[in-house]
Amino acid sequence: MTSIPEALLWCLSAGTAAAVVLAACLFRAQRQRKVLAGRLAAAEEQNAATVGGNTELTARLRATEAEIRHLAGARIPDLTTALAHPHVPVRGLLDGRFADSETDHALTAVLDQISEAVTKERLRVDAAAQATLRGATTTIQALLYRLQTALQEMQHRYDDPSVAQDLLHADFLNEQALRRIQATGVVCGAWPGLTREDSYLAELVVGATSRLRGYERVQVSNQLRDPVAVVARAVEPVAITVTELLANALHHSHRELPVTVTLQQGNRGASVIIDDYGVGMHADEIEHATALMSGDREVLLTQLGDPPRAGFAAAGQLVRQYGFGVHVESSPYGGVRAVIYIPGDPLLTVLDENRQPMSVMAPIPHRPAAPADGAVPATGSGASPAPVAAPQPPAQHAPAAATESYAPTGHPDTEGELPRRRRRRAVAEPEQNLPRSEPVADRTPEETASRWAALQQGTESGRAAVARPESPRSPEGNSLA
Repeated sequence: MTSIPEALLWCLSAGTAAAVVLAACLFRAQRQRKVLAGRLAAAEEQNAATVGGNTELTARLRATEAEIRHLAGARIPDLTTALAHPHVPVRGLLDGRFADSETDHALTAVLDQISEAVTKERLRVDAAAQATLRGATTTIQALLYRLQTALQEMQHRYDDPSVAQDLLHADFLNEQALRRIQATGVVCGAWPGLTREDSYLAELVVGATSRLRGYERVQVSNQLRDPVAVVARAVEPVAITVTELLANALHHSHRELPVTVTLQQGNRGASVIIDDYGVGMHADEIEHATALMSGDREVLLTQLGDPPRAGFAAAGQLVRQYGFGVHVESSPYGGVRAVIYIPGDPLLTVLDENRQPMSVMAPIPHRPAAPADGAVPATGSGASPAPVAAPQPPAQHAPAAATESYAPTGHPDTEGELPRRRRRRAVAEPEQNLPRSEPVADRTPEETASRWAALQQGTESGRAAVARPESPRSPEGNSLA
């Protein structure tokens, strides 16, 4: 009987142990289930975050690809156009979120490298083109000078008026071609091509006028106080500049309207003022012309338009090389005013009109006559009167008894001014203002041709008379009839 309670006790103990073990297993299983649930939730959150991150990364990647396509399709073409035409804007980023980001810096670096590469290549190609044109224009210019010499020799050789007129017309056409070739060569860095002696500014302007079609419309007014001349090395550059500005004035004004040229003398130089009555220029055109003629920058052939217009660019090259200045503005007459300022130091000098007479084709200087008693004329508005020079007759018309000499006078307070000449007269005689022949601007091409033909005919007649055996002469030196 005693074994039954023990067995029962053992069974109860075994059941209790099994229950404890079962409870422990259930607790452990429940705990593992919670851990697994937590891990699953974390995995799901991580997966959701990964999916969200992938979505954002995909969107950013697509935006970056769009920026690259925008760079290739819009910004780079804008940049290449803007390098040739600075007024064209270059578009920015397509997506503002990339501003000041690594992507923005990388794309900007690409644009900078492309700009540098395009600029270098453009300069290289333009330099090669200029070298080619420079060589070609130099050769053509030399041939045109030879043709000009041949035409002038033919003008002296043939005395037929019709032939002389045809030769004069051919010479004028040759001058047109020479002017255009010369301007193109100067733009490409070529030397102007002529070496001259010191020349009167008035003669220089008349010579520049004769190179142009429509030269009869140009009216030159000489307001110079002294016989001002341009030094030899700057004669042709100044003549080219005056010619190109006159050509612009003639081209942009009606063929019945005049173009006025005024020669003015200041304390430190002289100016050639050109006014036309044409259509004028807009503000941006004046700005562009000013930039071309300032001489502050290199000019590319691609910047001269299509077809290229080399006049202003040639003036800018000469301004930079020789030191004079050009200014363009709206004219008070509605057209364009161009001012060429030639500094007295070192581009101007004053010549002795007795030793080197001024051409009769040059405009007569408008020098006001001084009062006979030496008194200073009264002036309005109370302004102090400016000193005026006495009128000087041309050297070729001066009487034999009158001698004039010019001596430079310098003063400590006039440093930098043009050298002035004093007038000395050995024998006191009344002034004679004998007019020169009419200016070339007042003559038509037909009149000029007929005058030249008459001159050639007279020259040939004189040469033929010299070639004939001399006949007895009268005491007065005239041949007997």
